[in-house]
Amino acid sequence: MKRVIVYTDPPLLASATAARLVTAITDLQATQPRVAIALTGGRTGTAVLEHLRVNTAATAIDWSTVDVFWGDERFLPGKHPDRNETQARAALLDHITIPKANIHAIPPSDGPFGDDPELAAAAYAKELFGTTLDILLAGVGEEGHTLSVFPDSPAVHEVEATVVAVHDCPKPPPTRISLTLPAAREARQVWLLTTGAAKAEAVTTALSGASEVDLPAAGARGSELTLWLLDKAAAGR
Repeated sequence: MKRVIVYTDPPLLASATAARLVTAITDLQATQPRVAIALTGGRTGTAVLEHLRVNTAATAIDWSTVDVFWGDERFLPGKHPDRNETQARAALLDHITIPKANIHAIPPSDGPFGDDPELAAAAYAKELFGTTLDILLAGVGEEGHTLSVFPDSPAVHEVEATVVAVHDCPKPPPTRISLTLPAAREARQVWLLTTGAAKAEAVTTALSGASEVDLPAAGARGSELTLWLLDKAAAGR
């Protein structure tokens, strides 16, 4: 099932998505022992986490049974301010009671696998193995990329691996670790968050049935639900 929801502006989108996330997680916790979510970075993804931190209803979440993953990550040293993990910790994770073992960060470039993104990607695939993501949050770029899967790149042609090293990204930094589109399609729900008029053409093209090779966001589909969360500018076309 695919749904498109349009909000007035980015702040409202972020606060409403945080509220939606509270409801989704608590509903899942009522019916299953653990919940697995994958976070995204960027302004919108970080704003959602900031709103989640201050949402009074979020006190209903039992973080001890929530496993946190990431859809993609910049392959940079640990604690680098541009890492999605660093931003997520500052926005939310360092402010809640969640076991350290529940936070499944993508290895940094100065981590146990050294400056080898292929080894780091393989390790994260093992970390993810056996887990079905209940909710995968992802952004959408102006050219239609999602996660760190860019148009007509080696990653968009991947059909087997769940996690890959991405080289020569058109946006800095050039090296990243990313879930693949096949991995995204194993998630129960995929929430695609994007704002701004610069994204409007990509959004319209993706929703019109574009090829995922040309526009990767078109291939990010949840097995149960694909939710496009847009502001008016991104939905302008």
